Amino acid sequence: MAQWNETFSMPMYKAWVPEAIRPWIYLVFAFIFQLTGTYYLGSLSQIMGTTSLMREDVMMIGMMGVVGVNMPFPFLFRFKLRFPNHYLLITAAVVIIVCNLLTLYVTWVPLLCAISYVAGFFKLCGTFECFSNIRLWISPKQNFGVFLPSIYIVILSAVSTSTWLSQQITYYFDDWQMMNWLTIGLLLTMILVLRLLTRPFMFMKPLPLVSMDWLGCLLWSALMLEFIWVFTYGEYYNWWDSSLWRGVVLSIPVTLLICIGRMRRIRHPYIEAHLWNHSRLWPILGLFFVAEMMNATPRVMQNTLTGGVLHWGMLTTSVFNLWEVVGTVLGCCSVMLWATRVKRPFTQLLTLGFAALLAYQIMMYFMVSPDVNIERFYLPTVLRSAGYAIFFATMTLYLKHLIEFPQFFMALTMSGFIRNGVAESVCSGIYSFRMRYNIADNLMRDVPNDIVNVLLASVKQSYGMMCLIGSLLLLLMMVYEFPRVRNTVKMIPHLNMAARHAYRKISHEKESA
Repeated sequence: MAQWNETFSMPMYKAWVPEAIRPWIYLVFAFIFQLTGTYYLGSLSQIMGTTSLMREDVMMIGMMGVVGVNMPFPFLFRFKLRFPNHYLLITAAVVIIVCNLLTLYVTWVPLLCAISYVAGFFKLCGTFECFSNIRLWISPKQNFGVFLPSIYIVILSAVSTSTWLSQQITYYFDDWQMMNWLTIGLLLTMILVLRLLTRPFMFMKPLPLVSMDWLGCLLWSALMLEFIWVFTYGEYYNWWDSSLWRGVVLSIPVTLLICIGRMRRIRHPYIEAHLWNHSRLWPILGLFFVAEMMNATPRVMQNTLTGGVLHWGMLTTSVFNLWEVVGTVLGCCSVMLWATRVKRPFTQLLTLGFAALLAYQIMMYFMVSPDVNIERFYLPTVLRSAGYAIFFATMTLYLKHLIEFPQFFMALTMSGFIRNGVAESVCSGIYSFRMRYNIADNLMRDVPNDIVNVLLASVKQSYGMMCLIGSLLLLLMMVYEFPRVRNTVKMIPHLNMAARHAYRKISHEKESA
């Protein structure tokens, strides 16, 4: 067996493959994996029309794929140390192909959710295996300030590209299933290339898959499923008016207690308990939620403006996805430049990223009009996607410096609880409820009883609310940059410390009495 070292090489290739193209092939493979899915939400209306599924059903299936992408992180290195790269990539591709084929013929929503979850699980497995083999090619000095933004250029760009592709293919072929067939064709081509160019190779003796908490993975997945279901179906069931909705809400704390109990009881939990007590992790999770909150507004407010007022079709709005790719590249390159050249505190870069997200809200607030041109949407879209990319890459980079490597992938899963699906569904549910409230309120007020005027007023009110919230948060982030304020905040005891101190004081007084 070949000896492993820290110099870049790709010994899984056959000898006749030119070394210059080897890493580029794996980079293309990673992009293909990120393009894959089951139900592509860019073709939401077409899927609803041909399958007779509700909008909430299709959204739920899509969100389960996002959950599946988040859950394999603690297992990824165990897979890499057990199976050759050749087999891992082929297995991931075959499973996603099977999931896509099943998606075309299965109509039962729970089974479709399970299929989407499995597809997302193996999507991340394949992507990780590709990037782990070209890590030293991307950054020979192992600088994560270069490596992580490079990963997110591929990941975030592929998300926007897959949406754009699904919209284009659905429009020209008049069939949303053609995107699934394209995915199957790309994966079959990948398998063929792997069979021709690579061979099974491992740099060390395979390690057995023991001490892996599969049940814990399923329990945490169930908790995310319940959160997403509550906010995805909240409007449909009219929130607390439904006994089913109330039952799911009551099941959330039960599932959470089971997850915590198992995490504390077993020797090798899916997520180690001490990570939840990390003092700096909770602010990171809070910032991830804030970024998702600011990035989720286009799914409700902008879509209401472009579809309900301007009556733009799917093909017209698909161009926004290409501008999102431009913003993603700009944002990730800004993080690279900041980490390698500027070398200033990450908090300042986060402030700039949040300012870009807020700029989108403010520009959209002043653009709400029945005669706005599509070109005016381009700059806000670039700013929003750039700000989101800056937040996404910087927070992950900060997490890498904060958490030791063995627990880093567990921390990624913890941040994914907020970032991958939960925050998006929570914010979309809240925005949908707020839009419905604004529309009903405007119909009862002095707004002219014209649905276009009512929609315009409601969208403007929703954007105005986000401008106020975002401005307050940006002000707090800017004030925190002053050393005196930051040092004062750090001196404030945490709530758990204050509670322990109070508990000890009460116990001491009881013993004295």
